[in-house]
Amino acid sequence: MTKAIVGGRVITMAGPVHDPGYVLLDRGRILAVGDLAELEMPDGAEVIDAAGRVIMPGLVEAHCHVGILEEIYREEGDDTNEISDPVTPQLRAIDAINPEDLAIADARRGGVTTIGVGPGSANAIGGENLVMKTHPAATMEELVVLNPSGLKMALGENPKRIYSAQQKAPRTRMATAALIRQTLVSALNYMKKPEADRDRDLKLEPMVRALKRESRVHIHAHRSDDIMTAVRIAEEFGLDLVMIHGTEGHKIAGELAQRGIPVVVGPTLGTRAKVELKDKSFKTPSRLLESGVKVALMTDHPVIPIQYLCLCAALAVKEGMPEEEALKAITINAAEILGVDRRVGSLEPGKDADILVLSGSILEVATQVEKVFIGGEQVV
Repeated sequence: MTKAIVGGRVITMAGPVHDPGYVLLDRGRILAVGDLAELEMPDGAEVIDAAGRVIMPGLVEAHCHVGILEEIYREEGDDTNEISDPVTPQLRAIDAINPEDLAIADARRGGVTTIGVGPGSANAIGGENLVMKTHPAATMEELVVLNPSGLKMALGENPKRIYSAQQKAPRTRMATAALIRQTLVSALNYMKKPEADRDRDLKLEPMVRALKRESRVHIHAHRSDDIMTAVRIAEEFGLDLVMIHGTEGHKIAGELAQRGIPVVVGPTLGTRAKVELKDKSFKTPSRLLESGVKVALMTDHPVIPIQYLCLCAALAVKEGMPEEEALKAITINAAEILGVDRRVGSLEPGKDADILVLSGSILEVATQVEKVFIGGEQVV
């Protein structure tokens, strides 16, 4: 059945604001968006009155561990890191995510309708990420938008800490980078073999996808020197790089902008839990933006509960990020970085009908998320 959400201030994230405006949706997709005065109401359409409300696309979380590090549970629900081997590209997030994790319901109640989920950062190469929706579902197959969506790697303190305790490599930053390079070289050699002569190698197949730029590489790095190590590796092997965290990205913003490398900033709301976070600041997103870097924001759930993604955007605005750019950082920019912007991140004809109806601006703490539609179905 066709639905018409009418009368509110429609923020499309893809063009002008329509106030008052409308959104038409049917069969899970957006049919039309525009000024209310121009609406030609289809016969039999269900009308949803949103007068005095804000209508905008569902929020997109670019990096978190929802479902893979579950709410409530400890060891039972923790499948974040396989710390028996520092190189595990063959791992797939889809095999660890519990679609009944309570955080999925928290996400949609907070207006977060699409999330990027991946393994943790204990390993030099951790496994493959995916993008999923947050509507109620019995199986992951009902939730997946893109799988795989990227290959997770990590630099800095985390791999060092985990494997120093085990008395094996990587115990230094040099060793972490070397393990990544060696695995990429093995994948290049694997690619040179005729397909008929190749035995399947589950460790190398994800590396091949990355080398062919069929899959982006999401590299965890906080310090500016670790970020530049990621840049060197990406340039050496021709990888499509996304920087995850980028805590000191503002120090080398020009380098990132020159190369067109996007940064998913966060988690910034919280304490400096390790040395790498000494320069953590909500000013980082605006400084990156000023240099021309594409920025998304993240919670890194459960570091910050995922329903507070909008709060992270609000705090970035407080520290100098323009409101429109903060909204982009939790909608269309995040969708583009995840490779799913053809489906989500803005209100445009043909895209998924993931829509929020709010009592006010999502950047205001007092705003209530009154209605959430995912794929055209009202889930809140």
